[in-house]
Amino acid sequence: MKTTAVRLHGKQDLRLDSFELPALQEDQILARVVCDSICMSTYKCAMQGEEHKRVPKDVKDNPTIMGHEFCGEIIKVGAKWQNEYKAGQRFAIQPNINYKGTMWAPGYSYRTIGGDSTYIIIPNEFMEEKCLLPYAGENYFGASLSEPLSCVAGTFKAMYHTTNGVYEHKMGIKQGGKMALLASVGPMGLAAIDYIIHTDRRPSLLTITDIDQARLDRAASIYTIEEAAKWGIELHYVNTACENPVQVLMDISCGEGYDDVVCFAPVTAVVEQADQILGRDGCLNFFAGPGKKDFYAKLNFYNVHYSSTHICGTSGGNTQDMAECLKMMGEGRLTPAALVTHIGGLDAAIDATLNLPSIPGGKKLIYTHIRMPLTAISEFEEKGKTDPMFKELARLVSETNGLWNSKAEEYLLNTLSKED
Repeated sequence: MKTTAVRLHGKQDLRLDSFELPALQEDQILARVVCDSICMSTYKCAMQGEEHKRVPKDVKDNPTIMGHEFCGEIIKVGAKWQNEYKAGQRFAIQPNINYKGTMWAPGYSYRTIGGDSTYIIIPNEFMEEKCLLPYAGENYFGASLSEPLSCVAGTFKAMYHTTNGVYEHKMGIKQGGKMALLASVGPMGLAAIDYIIHTDRRPSLLTITDIDQARLDRAASIYTIEEAAKWGIELHYVNTACENPVQVLMDISCGEGYDDVVCFAPVTAVVEQADQILGRDGCLNFFAGPGKKDFYAKLNFYNVHYSSTHICGTSGGNTQDMAECLKMMGEGRLTPAALVTHIGGLDAAIDATLNLPSIPGGKKLIYTHIRMPLTAISEFEEKGKTDPMFKELARLVSETNGLWNSKAEEYLLNTLSKED
């Protein structure tokens, strides 16, 4: 079968290629990708090329398909897996398959599977490792966003606390404790706010920070103080572009500091701020992946010794995290649409990936079977003055407070999708 995909040929060398997929083997699955969410990790992969840890060294000769946050529909199942998967099933992919100790993942390492593609062949190891997850949601974009949601789910589970008098760590955030999410109103920060408010293990105090008031206001309009209160959380949004942000944050915690702090920006000042607001036995999770290998920040080792403060880092979630998020979406407890700010077709994926840091907003959602320039949802109304399609999209998203939704997705696909 012929497919069209954005492939990595080397550093900053992405190309939209059409090529024949190899014949399907009995232990493989043929699938149609519907949408892919562009991740900052994809940008880093494009910038680093073969120097990236997940990218094969021979990528110039054997290009790999980009994109790892995707959803689609199964077309054909090889004999080995016909008792577990069926044609017509929708699916999500857990890219961190950890197969035989390797770091290989779709969107970085594979030549037949990746999100920025029309059709893919799913290798045997994805099924072996239970990383091909059936999805019964009403839309495709929710499953596409389940991967970034699983990353934040894993983050909170990886945090830990100590037990006085014994050498035993308690995994997870402190139940009913105080939490701060720093620089956390970007796409992944929004996902973290959504998850931590609506999951079962929650803090009693949650402080969200950023230095962009517009982004803070948007986050506050989606995840409201009133909504958090329903779940027993006292929620604060704080602009830390002030004279003494550490003191402001400490005052909110009543001077005690925070049990759990997550840093969402690879900025030295933010990391050091996170360290300064830790309370006794406080855990700092450095979530942000720095682009530089020599990224450093100061850590107060007096507090490490006398106040038992500690640090951890996470990169990605696991299959259980993704399954949990898919379940929470099915129950209506997660709102992944809040992450999406731009919509585009496969023809927009290359420019969107290479310029991702300079494009404002949250997640850029690519529908692989349409051709459409990357367009901000906030621009739908203006474009609708001259384009009837955008006029209807603007009407549909207005029904959900300006958020992307199932009806808008269905209309877009019915209007623009073509068989490849």
